[in-house]
Amino acid sequence: MGAYTPNRLASDVYDFKPQNTEAKFQLSFQFNWWDHPFGKNTVFYFGYSQLSFWQVYNSSVSAPFRETNYEPEIGLDITTDTHLAGLDFRKVRMSFIHQSNGQGGLRSRSWNRLAVQTGFEHGNFAGSLRGWYRIPENRATDDNPDITDYLGYGDLTLGYKLGTGTVSATVRNNLKSQNRGSVELNYSFPFNQHVQAYVQYFNGYGESLIDYNRSINRIGIGFSLNNWF
Repeated sequence: MGAYTPNRLASDVYDFKPQNTEAKFQLSFQFNWWDHPFGKNTVFYFGYSQLSFWQVYNSSVSAPFRETNYEPEIGLDITTDTHLAGLDFRKVRMSFIHQSNGQGGLRSRSWNRLAVQTGFEHGNFAGSLRGWYRIPENRATDDNPDITDYLGYGDLTLGYKLGTGTVSATVRNNLKSQNRGSVELNYSFPFNQHVQAYVQYFNGYGESLIDYNRSINRIGIGFSLNNWF
């Protein structure tokens, strides 16, 4: 995805001056590694996501990667058949999630979470609600001890199919008096038989780990190989 932010990206943690236009791309996959550990409706899974911000247009410094976030997770999926408030709840997920940027010194960012998530749907509408608990670290060596003040304790994703397209939103909030959070809006539509085109807008904290504690506005246009809904 080609993306633009009007915010100043420069920081003491960089040894170059970032441009406001860059490429943002994500690779994600998941597979089941143990079927039916606690009955036919359960499965252990492994997932991995990698999100990168590439200064591909910044030829003055050989187009460096400004930031890459690595996010492996492992957990248990439980298939359900629960109907509540007109919604069909199909799955509950319990997981351990690690996220870091693989850097050292001033650029180092990382945290570990235990999360519980449920998915629901009704007709053309679907969503997921996830809550997490950050596993405490030694404060003397913690790179980002206040990360939950910005990323909060969970997120909510909602999506709706509009013809051949899909509109979705993901929101986070720290639910504190000093209110911080984020919203990501997406609209995707078929580009061809195998590829989705999409438009994305992000506003708030935590789009990347390096920027977890500063607010970013970003608009982008890109392509994806599949659609979450």
